[in-house]
Amino acid sequence: MAVSHPESPTYGKHWKPADIVETFAPSSATIDAVTDWLIDAGFSPDRMRLASNKGWIHVNVTTAEAEELLKTEYHVYTHPETGVEQIGLWLSFLLCTSTCQEHVDLIKPTVHFNHRPSPKLKAKRGGGLGMPSSSTGPKKSTAEVTITPSLANCDKMITLDCLRALYAVDYTPVSTSKNSYGIVEFTPQAFLTGDLDLFFRNFSPSLVGARPKNVLIDGAVVQTTNESFDFNGESDLDLEYAMGLTAPQPITLLQTGDLVEGAGFDNWLDAVDGSFCTFEGGDDPTQDGIYPDPARGGFKGAESCGILAPPNVVSISYGQDESTVTAAFANRQCQEYAKLGMMGTSVFYSSGDDGVAGGGGVCLTAAGKPSTRGTKFNPGFPVTCPFLTAVGATQVNPGSTVNDPEGACEQVIFSGGGFSNIFPIPTYQETVVANFLKQHPPPFTSAQFNNSGKVRAFPDISANGANYVIGIDGAFSLVFGTSASSPVVGSLITLVNDARIAAGKGPVGFINPAIYSASFQSALNDITTGGNQGCGTPGFTSTTGWDPVTGLGTPNLTKLIPLFVALP
Repeated sequence: MAVSHPESPTYGKHWKPADIVETFAPSSATIDAVTDWLIDAGFSPDRMRLASNKGWIHVNVTTAEAEELLKTEYHVYTHPETGVEQIGLWLSFLLCTSTCQEHVDLIKPTVHFNHRPSPKLKAKRGGGLGMPSSSTGPKKSTAEVTITPSLANCDKMITLDCLRALYAVDYTPVSTSKNSYGIVEFTPQAFLTGDLDLFFRNFSPSLVGARPKNVLIDGAVVQTTNESFDFNGESDLDLEYAMGLTAPQPITLLQTGDLVEGAGFDNWLDAVDGSFCTFEGGDDPTQDGIYPDPARGGFKGAESCGILAPPNVVSISYGQDESTVTAAFANRQCQEYAKLGMMGTSVFYSSGDDGVAGGGGVCLTAAGKPSTRGTKFNPGFPVTCPFLTAVGATQVNPGSTVNDPEGACEQVIFSGGGFSNIFPIPTYQETVVANFLKQHPPPFTSAQFNNSGKVRAFPDISANGANYVIGIDGAFSLVFGTSASSPVVGSLITLVNDARIAAGKGPVGFINPAIYSASFQSALNDITTGGNQGCGTPGFTSTTGWDPVTGLGTPNLTKLIPLFVALP
């Protein structure tokens, strides 16, 4: 965290990937203990290979040798629905000798089955993160764009100029060749080139014909077979505003997952950090795309591990409920966001559009299980991870102008916010959360949210999320959501990075310790009106200082740039 804290002498001295590997690698004693066990069992060193992250030892053995080593029997199992075969154990096995047991977390293949539900079954449970769903992605207004958008009507229609006025954006990038900004999209979500140009012709003419640089992860495609708001709305929104706000900065599109299986958050993380592919056992087949994909039409290539360097900024407008993941899965992924921050990458996630409820308005039972009849608040994930920046949503209040204070978004969507049920509170947040709970105590009990004051709270920051004009499927539409807020904040931090690079410095990396510090409060617009209703309640209420609706408020770029540039 020191490289991200503005008062630290090591601020901005981000780590190299090799430093990360060495820091998180097992000790030499662990590697030696397991290697000695294998040698004692008769395996020569030339049959062993230490993984690049030093977390795995790969051993070339026959089935008979593995059975002798583990004192067990292997069998070939066939999945009854898919017909996919996999080798595995039915019996228990001996986890090496007593001298090495403490050093081994996992042996594969043993009792773990990596089969995946068929595409038909998977669709029933939501599919990959890119599968269209009424509970995810931006929300489309039924209102038509019948007036010419201008600064005078930003309460009805948000455009690039509205955002520039709201957040004091008056900066043109000059260090684009040394800077980078990544937007993550999950197949089958895809942008349409005609939509980009329709938007740019009207709001950013110099970008007509401009396209993101496509990085295709795990067999991804930018598909054009399905063209509708459900398939194009998210990508069009993200790219039109990210490209428009940062021009002429090139944007990298991290398109993730094939058309058959799709992908989870771990898949894009694998692509920017190859060591994560095998970290603590690798990806989870119940959450992530596992490649090669044996399904008909699936991507048969190797999984995309470390195929690009992490961009300086990454924005992700997707999420899921924290209640849908295990603590082990959540912590494994959260550690990776911490590593990216240490290497100088800022990661932004949308905080959700259902207030204190989960996706689609689902809440939790007293036992913490998702239910449409639940009354307990349902926080999101990955936004509850303390090593990324969660972005909530604001609005230009009806009848107000860009010169008036914004309020929390209460049109069509409600800014996701609340308290984690998994992650402890980070140090940078302790004071503001304690102040909120003491000075503005919510009218709820521990039966509705974790009010201990000892858990991660979100969001961290916000930006407008209402009435965005986008080009979509050949026409203009209005959309709402934190899906818009995240790429906007990511764009502003990309401009901050450009200014730092121009001054001979590096990117800011993980921004939370800085924006929570006292010296940065003058660069944030406090949001003090509105709430984030859900679960049959009014939800939390925006108030002075940090709150679990809009976080610390919205950014003022003109004030943020000199603060960040002044840091080492």
